[in-house]
This record gives sequence, C-alpha cells and structure tokens, in this order.
Amino acid sequence: MPNSTKASTTLVNRRFSVAPMMDWTDRYCRYFHRLLSRNTLLYTEMVTTGALIHGDVHRHLHYHDIEHPIALQLGGSDPKALAQSVQIANKYQYDEINLNCGCPSDRVQSGKFGAVLMKDPELVAQCFSAMQNATETPITIKHRIGVDEQEGYQSLCDFVGTIAKAGCKTFIVHARKAWLQGLSPKQNRDVPPLQYEQVFQLKRDFPQLEIIINGGINSLEQTETLLSSVDGVMMGREAYQNPYILAEVDQKIYHDQQPIPSRLQVLEQFSEIIEKELSKGIKLSHMTRHILGLYQGVPGARKFRRHISENAHRHDAGIEVLFQALNDMNTSYTQRDF
Repeated sequence: MPNSTKASTTLVNRRFSVAPMMDWTDRYCRYFHRLLSRNTLLYTEMVTTGALIHGDVHRHLHYHDIEHPIALQLGGSDPKALAQSVQIANKYQYDEINLNCGCPSDRVQSGKFGAVLMKDPELVAQCFSAMQNATETPITIKHRIGVDEQEGYQSLCDFVGTIAKAGCKTFIVHARKAWLQGLSPKQNRDVPPLQYEQVFQLKRDFPQLEIIINGGINSLEQTETLLSSVDGVMMGREAYQNPYILAEVDQKIYHDQQPIPSRLQVLEQFSEIIEKELSKGIKLSHMTRHILGLYQGVPGARKFRRHISENAHRHDAGIEVLFQALNDMNTSYTQRDF
C-alpha cells in the first residue's frame, strides 16, 4: 500500500487525464505513463464491486507510490456494495474514486451497471451519495451523452442535474451516445458521432461543476482548444498507442518548465521497475506490452516493436530483450542514414 501523502486532485490535476481502459491501464501501464508526465491524472481499469468484496483486494487495488495522482474506477449499481467497495479502497489512498456510467459491454450490461445506468439517474444519485458518505476522497461520475433511444440534450442535462443535486461536482463526459444493442463495445468507441457541443453546453448550463470531456481526442493542440470550453480533457487510446505524446503534457498543459524526458530516459527508468518485478516472477510481456508505441514515428520503431512482441513472452525473457530491441532499432536507423 502506498504510504506517502496523497496528491491533491483539484482542477489542476484533472485538467488532463488518461482514460480508464480495460486490459490496458494496469499498474505497469500507469507507472510507465507517470515517467512521461508528472501531472497527468491516471485511472485504473474498472474494478467491479464483486471483485473487491469477494476477490483479491490487494491484486485489484495495489499500485506503486509513483503513480499519484491516481483515480480508482469502480463498476456497480448497488449503493450498499459501492459504499462497501469505497470503504475497502480507503486504505489504499486513491486521489479520486470514479463511478463508471459509460461502458457498453455485454458483461457490464448483464450486471446492470456501466452505460445502462444512464437510464436511471435517480439510482446513480443514490450510488453517488452512498459512495461519498463512505469516504473523504472525491467521487466523480464518468458517462456518455446518452444511451439507446435517448435523444437530444435534455436527457443529458437531466442526468447531470439529478446527480449534481446529490452533491457530485465532477462529471467526465464521453461525447458519444452508447448503443447497448446493435453495436459492439469497439464500435461504440467509433461509430456514434462525437457531439462535443453537448458537453460544452453542459459547462455553460452548470458553470459551478467540473466538466471533463472525453472521446476522439488525439493531440495536445486539440486539447488546448477544448480547454477553452471545458475544465479538463481525458485522452484515451491515443495516449496508450502513442504514449510519448504524454511527455509534452507537463509543459504544454500545466506550464511546468521541467525538461521533457527523452524516450531513452523513460525506457531506462522503466527498466528499473521491470528488473524488480522480474525478480518477483512477473512475466516480462505483462510489462513491455505497454511500451510498444514508445518509438512511434521514429525510424526503426517497427523493429523495436517486433523484437519485443516476438521475444518478451518467452518464459526466460529478461531485460536483455529491451536492450536488443533498442539495438535493432538503432541499427535500422543507422542503415537508413548511410
């Protein structure tokens, strides 16, 4: 369990964040992302109430101290179970706890949580109240602009207004509808059109709330533009697939004048945690899968990715896989130069 004083999650932290992404934003991903940006707010994968109440708590909630500021995302729809989960999480000193009201997957729907909760704002308000009463940590809501047959802005406004009355101050809004039938989770990330204006209107109608926008954000230039209309920006797949974009966040978004780390510096620092985890029996591939995009756009990047992808899964794979991947990339770069 982390033992340092937890970081503040005021607006300065939530101004830029990396989205919670199932099977992606585990603790090794977050550790890697933290080496790229000191200020970005990082989120866990969604953890269900059942997993915490009946499962291995430490496996789900443990993280490295360096990951602060860090938010835990919970999935559930029973106020009592959510409150119990928050009480369990209190021991781990997360900076924020978020309720998922946006995931459209079949598994989430069958559990009556995720995006389906948008159909019952009163229940979400009850969930929020139960969670907030169980902790001093800020509770936030992540949701879509609508679900299924919900049309227009009014249902979104009513959803946010109902939960705001219960005391919620921060809403993270994926600016697409979710279709629970007819579209796969992958299609729900791309097919429904982005409607940023609805999110901007939320901020105009609820100026006292923190409104964070999510969906289709793929550059820091776009981020800076969006920040003129909302309080914060959450980036998803772009931050994972092209992680070096995070290296400029501190300077461009937070006006932090510390030097931007080089890719090699980040890789050398990440290799330190890799060696420690290898000694505990963690497989190399569990960690290196998150760094495959580090050299995206750099000559030889394909060889870097290929060598790691083809060798990191071996039972005896060690840190030498990274060094050889770098060597392959550098050799390719030199051959191109001459």
